[in-house]
Amino acid sequence: MTESTSSSLLNIVVLPGDGIGVDVAREALRVLRVIEARLTGVKFVFQEHSVGAGEYLRSGNPLPAAALDACAKADAVLLGAMGLPSVRWPDGREMTPQIDLREKLDLYAGPRPIRLYHGNDTPLKGYQAGGIDFVIVRENTERLFSARLSTNPTNDEARDVLRLTRRGCERVIRFAFELARKRRRHCTLVDKANVLPSMVFMRRIFDEIADAYPDVKKDRVYVDAMALFLLRKPETFDVLVTENMFGDILSDLGGGLVGGMGMAPSGDIGDDCAIFQPAHGTAPDIAGKDIANPTATILSAAMMLDWLGLQSGAAMIEKAVQRVFDDPASRTPDMGGKLRTSEPTDLIIQAL
Repeated sequence: MTESTSSSLLNIVVLPGDGIGVDVAREALRVLRVIEARLTGVKFVFQEHSVGAGEYLRSGNPLPAAALDACAKADAVLLGAMGLPSVRWPDGREMTPQIDLREKLDLYAGPRPIRLYHGNDTPLKGYQAGGIDFVIVRENTERLFSARLSTNPTNDEARDVLRLTRRGCERVIRFAFELARKRRRHCTLVDKANVLPSMVFMRRIFDEIADAYPDVKKDRVYVDAMALFLLRKPETFDVLVTENMFGDILSDLGGGLVGGMGMAPSGDIGDDCAIFQPAHGTAPDIAGKDIANPTATILSAAMMLDWLGLQSGAAMIEKAVQRVFDDPASRTPDMGGKLRTSEPTDLIIQAL
């Protein structure tokens, strides 16, 4: 979307969810209210819905129809985190309504920015702010995750089917190339085409689409090699596009490069709808203790503003986060600091 200039009323559905999702969503809303006051002709209307494991315990449904309908009709959705390890379906699976949302709303592209804000926050030597800066684009609606509801394990065997379609591959790969054009014009396919026929299929489609982007450098890397390269030379990558499971794993590795999952925002984007959330989980062991890191959720809110066409608001948040993290003392316990959950938000608001 392009920068919004006319007066607009934006309906934002808020799904705090479970665990620290409630804590961090609250902090992101504080920042968004400040941004709202700085933008001309923009009004946010926040509509909160209960979803997740807690809602399942209350009503028997982790994703009520009213919440799903509200998300489908909203201009954008801000999600805290959902699921609790102790609350599971009868077959043993954890509640994952966030995956249901991706599939039901066809949110096929999952961009996950990985950016280093200070050299102290990475386990790698010699990197400073901005030295690590890439985006993982994860396919959200097919692949291994899509088989989770159709598999029927027996006492002797269990199978998960990695399903790819041409349509699914084409649209997420195009999304990645378009994103690369807005960044440093470099797009990398991450696959396992040396072993899996499904990955050979995806690589063939990547090569077909790549021809339409002669201005973008492109390459292909096996997922196991990529895990190594992200530790050895992360600065060489810009946009990585990959299937669902590989993207899930590499996202956590990427978060570890820049300070942890509390610094890892994400989006789930379709053609008409989008959800923005931190890439971390619900961390029930620290929920309500005022020590969760809200930064990933605040950066996810910046991604949401960018998608809504409010690029200036997104830039305000990103610059404020950079100013706060320029000070090595401005860290929550997960990053070796002492700030309480609300304090990074206070500092970001002051920086605004």
